[in-house]
Amino acid sequence: MREVLSGYVERGELTGFVALVSRGGEVHVECGRYERDTIFRLASMTKPIAAAAALRLVEDGVIRLDDGIDELLPELAGLQVLRSIESPVDDTVPLSRPITLRDVLTNTMGTGVVFAEPGTYPIQAALGGAGFEAGLGPKPGPEEFLRRLARVPLVHQPGEAWMYNIASDVLGILVSRAAKQSFGDFLRERIFEQLGMRDSAFWVPPEKISRLPRAYLPDEKAGGLKLEDEAAGGIFSEPPALESGAGGLVATVDDFHAFARMLLDRGAIAGGRILAESTVEAMTSDQLSEEVKSRSPWTPGWFASHGWGYGVGVVTAADDSIDLALSPFDPEFRSDGGASAPGAYGWSGGYGTTWRNDPAKDLAAVLMTQVGMVSAAGPTFFRDFLNLAFAAVDD
Repeated sequence: MREVLSGYVERGELTGFVALVSRGGEVHVECGRYERDTIFRLASMTKPIAAAAALRLVEDGVIRLDDGIDELLPELAGLQVLRSIESPVDDTVPLSRPITLRDVLTNTMGTGVVFAEPGTYPIQAALGGAGFEAGLGPKPGPEEFLRRLARVPLVHQPGEAWMYNIASDVLGILVSRAAKQSFGDFLRERIFEQLGMRDSAFWVPPEKISRLPRAYLPDEKAGGLKLEDEAAGGIFSEPPALESGAGGLVATVDDFHAFARMLLDRGAIAGGRILAESTVEAMTSDQLSEEVKSRSPWTPGWFASHGWGYGVGVVTAADDSIDLALSPFDPEFRSDGGASAPGAYGWSGGYGTTWRNDPAKDLAAVLMTQVGMVSAAGPTFFRDFLNLAFAAVDD
């Protein structure tokens, strides 16, 4: 693993990495140009943590999976819905039922990023104009976020189709309002402190900023890498307007491993629990019906062998043709095989991070880099890392 990943660094495709693989009580870490305590932008690997926060409130009886979200998010009450995805944005019908917390957790609230060529559907311009296009970067505060979202019709009726990203930001705002405190404070008190995730937060304070590397993207035109975000003075060097449940957290590899290990241990931690065993089982199981999957036309190949739980992608069938660690949004991508055992789950982040748990092998694999994705298929170092991690398991 050290040799293969270091090769990416030597070729200038990565600026560095920290890779962790654990099984039971054994933890192995490989570092390339980054120290083990490096703080990384998690991007979409924030999503499972946001989901776990909401599920803690469900267990507390504060919110319920099938209750409507209107009471906590009145800005989204009475939304209109496109007659069809091809419709003009003013061709709408009323909601068939309220949006529920379950819809938000499963990315089926009715809106999200439309993964299609620009201009394919009128709704793409409306979402982009309101600031909901795919991509990294800062977002407006919670009230403005919801105000903008309420101006754009839903693409589907609640519960009908899987759409990515926007629901996770809605989830973070919902958790904050339900808990009557900031999302960041809730995560710190109810998850991070209990798991020992000392460096996990929505921003990096001055005394830690030297541990945050710059973030890069591949430069497809000029070759090499181009700067995406500075450390000092960058996006994560000050508190954000929106504590984004879709992609706002930073963490070290050990921080995220503590979260991953908790899920492998079915919610248990030393001296207590973060989540009930039944909650973790539901969170990491496919929650989507075949009908819902069939209505998600921009992810046709991926859903043949994968599904979505609460905040995580789930492998549902053995299929090496499309890898969970990479993006589900490019059906033409084909991996070289590897870690796609049914029951495995995890997700990746747009700044160049990936994670996979396999309960059958009691294995967690976490790779942290800061070279992000520019293609829907994702970087090949994700695939290589996971293939190497799972190949190392001696049954």
